[in-house]
Amino acid sequence: MIRLLAFLLTLIPAIAAADEKIVLGLSQDEVSITASFTGSEILIFGAISRDEPPPQTTELGVIIAVAGPNVPVEVRQKDRVAGIWVNTDSAAIDIAPSFYAIASSAPLTDVLLPLEDLHNAISWGRVVRAVGQDAFAINEYTEAYMRIKQNSDLFQLLEGAVAIEGDTLFHTAIQLPSNLTEGDYKTRIFLTRDGHIIDSFQTEIPVYKVGIERWLYNLSQNQAALYGLLSLLIAAVAGWAASAAFAILRR
Repeated sequence: MIRLLAFLLTLIPAIAAADEKIVLGLSQDEVSITASFTGSEILIFGAISRDEPPPQTTELGVIIAVAGPNVPVEVRQKDRVAGIWVNTDSAAIDIAPSFYAIASSAPLTDVLLPLEDLHNAISWGRVVRAVGQDAFAINEYTEAYMRIKQNSDLFQLLEGAVAIEGDTLFHTAIQLPSNLTEGDYKTRIFLTRDGHIIDSFQTEIPVYKVGIERWLYNLSQNQAALYGLLSLLIAAVAGWAASAAFAILRR
């Protein structure tokens, strides 16, 4: 009986926190990729609605994860054979977001329990999955993939980048690089207490080419022959124009 009472007492903060809900806002609803696109910054802000004052016995945490479309990836390992660098082993990664950013109000391990991460696939290691028999080797390939993406600013870990004001308002900024993959970018927000997720919110940010870039992209995908002829025509006209201009300058 005493053990049951002690267990129920430990649930009181979680029950009190269960009424806390996320109210989200975004600085922009979509990202347009143009010829002059050099990247974009998304401001994510929100509030925590509650019917009662926040509990003082548990630690509040906010995690924001932005994921680009999944893309098939094959990671290859290069080795030196007879003095020449050649591809040897490889691993297929079946689940890999083209872009992934995690922003948190504190170090991720402080605001998220491993079991919650396992169930919700939030950390890098949970969103990148490879196929293979040798778990150790597969882990090396996935780590190499994540390292390459991080060096390209396509994987970002922004611990402490979410500011919480008065246990009610929170905000952060996610920098999107210029080399983005088109698609819907899934944005997830998690509210935690002592590492336990008590509420979550999900939305999507469309990222697509617009204008002449969209027209050329659709033409290359849907009418490849016409796109090839148009490319040759543009190259011929550009060559003729350059030759004409050079001839005028020589006079």
